[in-house]
Amino acid sequence: MKRLDITEILFKALSYTFLTIFAIFCLYPFVYAISASLSGRSAYYMGEVVLFPVDLQFDAFHEIIMSKRFWISYANTLFVTFYGTIWALGTSVLGAYALSKRRLIFKRAFNFFLVFTMWFSAGLVPQFLNYKATQNVFGMLGITDDKWLVVIAMGMMAFNVILLRNAFEGIPGEIEEAAIVDGATETQLLTRVYIPMSKSAIATVGLFFAISRWNGYFWARAMTRNANEWPLQVFIRDQMEQILAQDLPVETSYAPNSLIYAMIVCAIIPIIVIYPYIQKYFAKGVNVGGVKE
Repeated sequence: MKRLDITEILFKALSYTFLTIFAIFCLYPFVYAISASLSGRSAYYMGEVVLFPVDLQFDAFHEIIMSKRFWISYANTLFVTFYGTIWALGTSVLGAYALSKRRLIFKRAFNFFLVFTMWFSAGLVPQFLNYKATQNVFGMLGITDDKWLVVIAMGMMAFNVILLRNAFEGIPGEIEEAAIVDGATETQLLTRVYIPMSKSAIATVGLFFAISRWNGYFWARAMTRNANEWPLQVFIRDQMEQILAQDLPVETSYAPNSLIYAMIVCAIIPIIVIYPYIQKYFAKGVNVGGVKE
């Protein structure tokens, strides 16, 4: 076993110390949110909640569980996340597959314009007008549910397409040539060669899209006209404004902010449950898609 010298020991000690402190800073807000949601009203107002709950109570979570609007918004978020991820991932895979082919006419131009959108954004006003125009088209087609606008109009991210394109370009050309000799079509090449060999990159990009859809607030708030179609993040922000504007009755066992923290905790749970299953693909997927030889 190789013996470490003093500089390596010092480096490892500093690295582990820094990472531990960084992890604590990242984890503490979530722990505090749980503690604040479970703490009593007076304990919260007196600033006694630091790490663990004080005057334990579950009334804030009971209030949320009994709220019909909360579950409607939760269902809307699940809808937007599920269909939005499928739509965005499908379009990104198709676009990345085409851009990874040398035989694509004007490949350099298409790739340049894709990267150009990352350098220079059109801005909020043109993007808003584009979404409003799409909303009007949906209206003429009889689609009045604005959740579909959030799903379809926001289905592409240039960075994720580049990750998938690089992953596809990393697949040896000999495998594609062998599949073509065996009579494989373009669809078969994509579904039976490229997608199975790029599972890590696809899972990583899918996680990016899912988190983006789950946490989406700004455009969902701007484009969703019916409050019954609001996703969870928009509903939480609306409830936060109402709760902070008008305090809860004195007889409640929890503080108004405890109700907000309880909603935040409930909103985080699905991501915490799903992430460990995808995390094993995360580092590998970013490395495969983010590095081009």
